[in-house]
Amino acid sequence: MSVKVIAEVGCNHKGDMEIAKEMIRVAAIYAKADVVKFQKRNNRELLTEAQYNAPHPNPVNSYGDTYGAHREYLEFSVDQHRELMEECEKNGIEYSTSTWDVTSAREIASLKPSLIKVPSACNLHFEMLEVLADEYEGEVHLSLGMTTKEEEEKIVQFFVDKGRAKELVLYACTSGYPVAFDELCLLEITRLKEKFGDTVKSIAFSGHHLGIAADMAAIALGASWVERHFTLDRTWKGTDHAASLEPDGLRRLCRDAKAVSNSLTYKQDDILEIEKAQRDKLKWRPKPKAASAA
Repeated sequence: MSVKVIAEVGCNHKGDMEIAKEMIRVAAIYAKADVVKFQKRNNRELLTEAQYNAPHPNPVNSYGDTYGAHREYLEFSVDQHRELMEECEKNGIEYSTSTWDVTSAREIASLKPSLIKVPSACNLHFEMLEVLADEYEGEVHLSLGMTTKEEEEKIVQFFVDKGRAKELVLYACTSGYPVAFDELCLLEITRLKEKFGDTVKSIAFSGHHLGIAADMAAIALGASWVERHFTLDRTWKGTDHAASLEPDGLRRLCRDAKAVSNSLTYKQDDILEIEKAQRDKLKWRPKPKAASAA
């Protein structure tokens, strides 16, 4: 089984293109992640006027006088996303983005990345899902945080009806920042594999926890993708940094994910080549009986 790691930058770039590009290089060259993922929102479409003009609920993390101004400060244009995609290509790593609304879905689909992510918050936005199913040919990765089992069925059936279920990747996820270990509920991976494994392309894991131990368990349970938030500094201003991995944590995650993934095999032969010399040297065998005297 081969597992891939997504380094989710999200908005941890602080609205700075140079920081975003540096994060791409760190994820690609130092950590050796497989994908770098950003976010795209049309804030006027996504937020009501009241939400747009309200103060940020946690002012210490705000980049503007209102929540709308904060979100606009962190937003990159389509041309900037194209520039980020080029930076990813230059550094040998895949580019991707989460989309939060219809306009953003169309904009990012026009860039033709290999995958687009649907966050848990938007997985019931069927108008946006329809755009992705009808107007985009790549994989749709979709998180199932804060989603009922009935809603899961509705989402999967939508992609089945569209003939796109085999390009759908479902992520087990608990929506919190950060999430305690006893709320990660990793056995949801097993449940999703049993329920939808034959219908969708694969089952994955999106984690907002501390450390990387749980990610290894997720891989052992059969997650084909692992997605983690990534930052250059967990003390930076912003709501996601505290639940993110710093560069060395991401590097260790990528290293260990590949090691665990490579180890999840059966023996192809009863005695492996590496065991033969040890078997000849160490394996207990009954001593041959001495021949009796005639």
